[in-house]
Amino acid sequence: MSASRVAVVGGGISGLAAAHRLRRLLGPDAEITVVEQSDRLGGKLRTAEVGGRAYDVGAEAFLHRRPEAVGLVTELGLTDQVVHPAKVPASIHAAGDTRPIPGYTLMGVPASADAVRQVLSHEGLRRVAAEPDLPPIRLDGADVSVGALLRERFGPEVDDRLVGPLLGGVYAGRTDVLGLRATMPQLATALDDGAGSLLAAAATAIPLPPPPGVTRPPVFGTLRDGLSTLVDRLARHVDVRLGLPVRALVRLDRGWRLEIGSAAAPRHLDVDGVVLAVPAPAARKLLADVAPAASRRYAEVELASMAVVALALPPGTELPERSGVLLAEGERAAGRGGAPDGVPFTAKAFTFSSRKWAHPAGEPVLVRGSVGRHGEEHLLQRDDDELVAAVRHDLRELTGVTAEPIDAVVTRWGGGLLQYGVGHLDLVRGIEDAVTEVPGLAVAGATLHGVGIPACIATADAAAARVAAHVIGQDHRVGESEPWPA
Repeated sequence: MSASRVAVVGGGISGLAAAHRLRRLLGPDAEITVVEQSDRLGGKLRTAEVGGRAYDVGAEAFLHRRPEAVGLVTELGLTDQVVHPAKVPASIHAAGDTRPIPGYTLMGVPASADAVRQVLSHEGLRRVAAEPDLPPIRLDGADVSVGALLRERFGPEVDDRLVGPLLGGVYAGRTDVLGLRATMPQLATALDDGAGSLLAAAATAIPLPPPPGVTRPPVFGTLRDGLSTLVDRLARHVDVRLGLPVRALVRLDRGWRLEIGSAAAPRHLDVDGVVLAVPAPAARKLLADVAPAASRRYAEVELASMAVVALALPPGTELPERSGVLLAEGERAAGRGGAPDGVPFTAKAFTFSSRKWAHPAGEPVLVRGSVGRHGEEHLLQRDDDELVAAVRHDLRELTGVTAEPIDAVVTRWGGGLLQYGVGHLDLVRGIEDAVTEVPGLAVAGATLHGVGIPACIATADAAAARVAAHVIGQDHRVGESEPWPA
C-alpha cells in the first residue's frame, strides 16, 4: 500500500495546525503538502523587523485561558518562549475623554450601573440602572444584532462608548452588523438560561474573582520572538509549496485532484484527502462544484479590511501607563482652542507594546496603530506615508507623544477580518453540514468558530481528524500525480 497523501490548501495558522495534526495522526510516512498562493506562510501571523526588533504586525497574542494554543505551543517545545502582558490597564477614548476600561463588564456590557459610573453620562447611568425593570429578554433561540439589543435596553451610550470600541478592536466591525451569538456567546447563553436582563446576564457570565491568596491566571500570551516562531516550527515536517494558487478542486473516484498554478500551464496534485483552510472567497470558489451548498454559505460572509501601522520611537520615549487605547467611532481630535470640531481620528486603536509587554531598556519604544473598520475602506486608500502621518497625528492628540519615529512599517490586511453577522452560527452549521456529506474533505479557519488563534487551531484539529479518519479507512491510495517542480 502506498503512503497516505493529503493536501492542505492555505498556509495560515489554521492550515499549518491542520498539517501538523495530520502528521501526528497519519505518521511519518504520510505525504502532507501545504499549498499557499502567497509567497509566505502564516496568514494573519506575521512578525516583521521594526526598529531592529521582532514585532508582530498581525495577530499579537493568543487567549491563554483556552487550551488549544497553549497545548500546541507546548507540543512544539516553545513553552520557554511564552510571555504574558504586564499588569497595566487598557483604556477607551469616547465622548472626548480617555478613561480606563471599567471592570465588572463583559466586552463592555456592564454587570451593574456602578461599574460604568465613570464612563457614562447621568442619563446613560439612569438607563443602565433601570434596565432590569424592562420586560425580560426572550431570544427564543434567535440571534440579534449586538447594537440593536444594547440600544433597546441601555440607550446609545453603552454601545457607543464601550461595546462598540471593544468589538471594533476584535472584528473591525460595527455592532449593528455583528451578531450576539457569535461575538458574545456567554451573554447569549445567560439570556437563554433565563437571566432576563443584560445586567443579570453579564453578572452571570463574568468569571468569579479568585479566592484570597490565589492569583488569577493570565488571560493572554504570546511568544517572545514573535508569533512567526510558531509558524516556522509548524512548517518543519510538511512539504510547503508557496506562490501557487489552487484553481480547482475535483473529486475523483478514490480521492481528489487539485489544479494548481497558472491557468496557462496548470499542474495537478492527486491526494486521498483535502483540508481547505482558506478565506471565505477562496473557499466559495473551490467548493462551488463539489459542495455547492457550502459554497453558497461562504458567499454570505462579509469581510473588513484594515492596516497596522507599527512605529519604533526613540529609546526613552514616554508612553502613558496603559497597555493601549481603543477609540469610539466618530471621535475627533480637539480643534483649535479645544473646539469640538477638530479632525476625525484615523486610528481605531493603539497598542502601547512597550508598556503591554516586557521591554528591554535602551531599545526602541514600540507602538502600533490599527486603522479600518467595516465600511471604512476609504481610510485605507492612502499611501503608506500618509497613513503613518495620520496615525502619528492621532498618537500626538491622544498622548502628547511627538517623537519622530526611527522606523515605521505599514502592513495592510485587505479583507482580513471576518464579520460575524446575525445568524452566523446558522451559516457555519450550513457549511459544516454540507461539507460533512463529502468524503475526504474538511474545512477550517477563522470563518467558522472564532477569529482568535485558539479557535482557528480548534477548527484545524477537527478538520485533520475528519480527513485522517477517512484516509485511514480507505482500502488503497490514489495514483501518482505529476511531479512537483523543484
